[in-house]
Amino acid sequence: MEQFQDGHHVRLRSRERGTYLHADEDGRGVSLHHRRASMNAAWVVHLYHGHAEYVLLHSAAYGRYLAATEAPAPLGHRGLRVELRDYGQPEVQAIMWQAAGADSGNDVLLWQFTGRCLRANGRFLSWNNCVSAEDIEYTYKVSTMMHWVVEPIPAREGMPPLPRSTGLPFLGILAALLPSRLIVYARAGVDGTRISHGALVFRGRSVVRLRKKLARRLGDIKDVSNLVMCVEAGTFGRITPLAVDLPCSLRDLHIVVFAAGTPAHAVVRYPDVDAVY
Repeated sequence: MEQFQDGHHVRLRSRERGTYLHADEDGRGVSLHHRRASMNAAWVVHLYHGHAEYVLLHSAAYGRYLAATEAPAPLGHRGLRVELRDYGQPEVQAIMWQAAGADSGNDVLLWQFTGRCLRANGRFLSWNNCVSAEDIEYTYKVSTMMHWVVEPIPAREGMPPLPRSTGLPFLGILAALLPSRLIVYARAGVDGTRISHGALVFRGRSVVRLRKKLARRLGDIKDVSNLVMCVEAGTFGRITPLAVDLPCSLRDLHIVVFAAGTPAHAVVRYPDVDAVY
């Protein structure tokens, strides 16, 4: 489908609800949200060419991939649960979607060869805002709740500003009270080749404080604003620039770090989520 260009950013808007496919702040859930100008509503297209062409979508906020699961959707929603997951194996059926045109207009359907189709919920109960995957082989009907409008997001010039630090008064004392997670990082050279690895324990969610801590750990990057962080969601996941605060879950994060202005940085694409069409 021409709406999906490899490496570009898109939004997916429910034709029926008018709300956007949204990566939740826990870094796992997926829901519908009215907010358009948000990294959480932006998705990166990753085209996979196997025996057919598949569309993989990873969150521009957290790097993890849109996946159908085998678990039932929450009560009041139809089909099976959809969530974000890592891309840790060469071929993962759960994250592989095929795009097909809907019967009318330029809407698309996103379905898997198992017969499941990505759908919105809440036609009659608007507070049911989860996204699920429904098996159309059993319903024999494609609902308009499965129609999605693909909105391209242009690239922006340079890195976006990071969220203001969620620093606390007397942070040195109170930091011990914040929940911690493990950050596994890889230092990349100018061409993107990984040249060293390490790990650290990080408390809180502030991406600004994480960048400062990594800069101190690496030592040779004097200007912290020149340090670029990308999250890598699985061995086969593409790196995604980290421009939002960390997810509120405490799962380990894998970060690739390199310097701004290098060839490795030149290939990184940032979405301009504030652009107006």
